Amino acid sequence: MPVTTQCGIGVECSDIVDFVCDVVVLKYAQAFYGADRVVASRISDDHTLDISPHPSQHILLPSRGKIAAKVALFVGVPPLSQLGYGEIREFVNRAMQILARNMPSAKHIAMTIHGPGYGLDETECFLAQIAGLADAFSSEAVPPFLQQITIVEKNKGRAARLKQILKEHLPTETWSSPGHEDSVAPQSRINAAGVQSSAKPHVFVAMPFSEDMEDTYIFGIQSPVNAAGYLCERVDLTTFTGDIIARIRSRIETASLVIDDLTGANPNVYLEVGYAWGKNRPTLLIANKDNELKFDEQGQRCLIYKSISGLAKKLETDLASLSQSV
Repeated sequence: MPVTTQCGIGVECSDIVDFVCDVVVLKYAQAFYGADRVVASRISDDHTLDISPHPSQHILLPSRGKIAAKVALFVGVPPLSQLGYGEIREFVNRAMQILARNMPSAKHIAMTIHGPGYGLDETECFLAQIAGLADAFSSEAVPPFLQQITIVEKNKGRAARLKQILKEHLPTETWSSPGHEDSVAPQSRINAAGVQSSAKPHVFVAMPFSEDMEDTYIFGIQSPVNAAGYLCERVDLTTFTGDIIARIRSRIETASLVIDDLTGANPNVYLEVGYAWGKNRPTLLIANKDNELKFDEQGQRCLIYKSISGLAKKLETDLASLSQSV
């Protein structure tokens, strides 16, 4: 059955378990993380359900009122260490195809953003997700009565940034089947997301994961890194599992630059510094002026910043020099 109606695409700041929709799309990366873990634990609170699809499988479950969505779709994907921008694009496209076959009456689909929490660039992974939706619409592999797709994000700051990204790259915030009089082709960066992402230079950031450091990362580091044309990657987890450690090693080894914020003397950050040095990666040490460094920094360049805006300006200069030397 062809897609006959336009579909709105938007971002809402909410908790996915409280978001009312027909179906929520989630991944199973051969283990549960974040929102996927929370929804799975709610639906299977008596532990009688086996929600562990292999990468080629999926599970479609009624929520039984345990979450606001009527149904939850868990799509099996590779482990986090293997889940990059291209895999996110494929995951979203595949999820839409599954729903087109198994839930053709679905009118409102919700999903969370995938990638930033385990190290991917926020903008690039979001655009890869939108690209996966574009792929599904271009092949008409979506539920025929679909009216709305919502990306649900609990963090207010990230939700605002995602709305702005969507506005910049998909101004109409709607999609429809090919040939529809109001259909709009995705912009070039959406088309490239997940296809050419691995070829883009990236900066890996090692820093403490805490709420009071969030603005430092978003405005002091991520903004100038992205503005300089690099993907900006950081693992937003306090506990590093095997998959996360594998991803950290891989992205440090291929990074154009590793930025290490030594503020707070976080042991994970020092571990990442050592690994970057061991792999001879270009490394920039930074620290807040009020922090005492836990080793003799003599002979090691360390950028001391007093404010977030000051950090951003200093990084702009460093990144410009890096770009010229590449």
